[in-house]
Amino acid sequence: MNTSDEQRFTELYREHHPSVQAYVRRRLDGAHAVDDVVADVFLTAWRRLHEVPGEAVLPWLYATAQRLLANARRGEQRRVNLVETVARQRSHHVSDPADDVTGQLAVAAAFDALRQQDRDVLSLALWEGLTARQAATALGCATATYHVRLHRARTRLRQQLAASSTSTSTAQRLTILGGVDA
Repeated sequence: MNTSDEQRFTELYREHHPSVQAYVRRRLDGAHAVDDVVADVFLTAWRRLHEVPGEAVLPWLYATAQRLLANARRGEQRRVNLVETVARQRSHHVSDPADDVTGQLAVAAAFDALRQQDRDVLSLALWEGLTARQAATALGCATATYHVRLHRARTRLRQQLAASSTSTSTAQRLTILGGVDA
């Protein structure tokens, strides 16, 4: 751009700035936002000075302001939508993975503290995934006997968990067991 372009822009700015500012102020709240849009209008005018018509400068500036106001409104709506989305997500609880590790360690310690017979009964049901009939066959006992042993082993495991550290709640520990309590 040359000196004549700078002079033209300076004259354009001095003559139309108050009108553009009033135009934007009537359509937008907040002095800071108004100043930003007005600055963008004149920045656009500077960048496109060759497109600004000589006889209809003010309407061109108003049209530019209108487009920038629309952009500002869309941006504000996106901001509001984002705030609402984030506010809705705050209600979701994200568990700390350390709690799961602590719970797993507590379950492992409680399991290890059980008698071998209880560990065998529980492991057939939980780890091996055997049905009661299959587990009873593996242990060489009747299905009803297996059910009684499983119930007693679960009870002892719950007792061990209750006696273990209080840093992990019993409910968390039992959840980790995935059905030991069922």
